[in-house]
Amino acid sequence: MIRLAVMLYVRFWGLRFGPMFAAETRRKRVDGMRGCRHWRWHLDEMYVKINGEMHYLWRAVDHEGEVLESLVTKTRDRNAALKFLRKSLKRHGRPETFVTDRLRAHGAALKDLGRGDNRDTGRWANNRAENSHLPFRRREREMQRFRRMRSLQMFASVHASVCNHFNQERALSTRENYKAARAAALAEWRNLYAA
Repeated sequence: MIRLAVMLYVRFWGLRFGPMFAAETRRKRVDGMRGCRHWRWHLDEMYVKINGEMHYLWRAVDHEGEVLESLVTKTRDRNAALKFLRKSLKRHGRPETFVTDRLRAHGAALKDLGRGDNRDTGRWANNRAENSHLPFRRREREMQRFRRMRSLQMFASVHASVCNHFNQERALSTRENYKAARAAALAEWRNLYAA
């Protein structure tokens, strides 16, 4: 009984304050990246089953592996891609290039926005976005799937922001640098939590 009460308490506060923390970390991250000269976005979609019905989670990942935007739709066509791109561009500005797989919906949506010439579809070029799905899939299995489209949308946006904040590319840094970066991330997290 106590464990259930604690779980419900944590879930309540997570649902209440999680989106605020995610929005603040996302805003700080994007403000820093807008000045980058070679800002590339990797666009991809993945399927997610909700109550046995297929839905699609569209994601934009920048060239450093940070998830910028997530959107859940029921379809995988030009209109869904256009809706996702408009939302992403409005919130994050315009990148120099878009890297996508060969899905025609991406090309049609980019052409509608007048950005069709900035598209790269090389083989293995979109691995950055494909690899960004892995932490989400692990968490999805732990949560035993989703039951509503709205809860999936909220979870995907919050999970991406928190995962971005603590993602440190462990394999590319020494232990001292990793510990310093991790301590800085925790300090910033505590500042967000206290505000």
